Amino acid sequence: MTVHFIGAGPGAADLLTLRGRDLIAACPVCLYAGSLVPEAVLSHCPPGARIVNTAPLDLDAIMAEIATAHAQGQDVARLHSGDLSVWSAMGEQTRRLRAMGIPYTVTPGVPSFAAAAATLGAELTLPGVAQSVILTRTPGRASSMPEGETLAAFGATGATLAIHLSIQNLGRVVADLIPHYGVDCPVAVVWRASWPDERILRATLSTIEAALPQGIERTALIMVGRALGESDFSESRLYAADYDRRYRPQSADSPWAEWSPSDD
Repeated sequence: MTVHFIGAGPGAADLLTLRGRDLIAACPVCLYAGSLVPEAVLSHCPPGARIVNTAPLDLDAIMAEIATAHAQGQDVARLHSGDLSVWSAMGEQTRRLRAMGIPYTVTPGVPSFAAAAATLGAELTLPGVAQSVILTRTPGRASSMPEGETLAAFGATGATLAIHLSIQNLGRVVADLIPHYGVDCPVAVVWRASWPDERILRATLSTIEAALPQGIERTALIMVGRALGESDFSESRLYAADYDRRYRPQSADSPWAEWSPSDD
């Protein structure tokens, strides 16, 4: 028996990996975070599967469901939204599974920041503008922030910021970031990225609060950075005509001149 943690993606039912789909189809038990995982994903469950919405359950109740499946020798598909590497609460579950001697696997999913960037049609790392993306959040009821992990500290880098679970703290976000990015820095709020009712709002740090409509809450992602609105940026050297690379050596003296794809 194995518990398969599966990243169910940001919302669109077809933003699911083939591995994730196949694991869901093979598991007679499915535990899913019903507040964020679309029900259409559950269509991959096998006939007769036990399907449990864990949204109203506490951690003890979730682990009891897994323990029951373990006693019956039934594999479990454990679905969380987005990707499991950030803000999934997977760590506390896997810690208990290790203590219980229950094996598990982890299958990644499409993260919400990637879905939001796709919706915006934006590359978050433009040459000469930003080469780093920082995934962060502001303090909330469920989790505090470690000392040193502040928006001001991250803003000082000038990186593109993907700020999760923080739309209720938008005023604080603006106040902390204006000193580092300026009032005219582009901001995008993407609500329910990739869902059918997805909404997008583009503004600047100085205008985003006034522009935010009612009803944008919880699953809204705040994106901040010059890369979101910059069109005057350098082209990368990767595709430059004179760039010497293994697939396109520029001279007989190139270290790649004698190399061919079959060498790898």
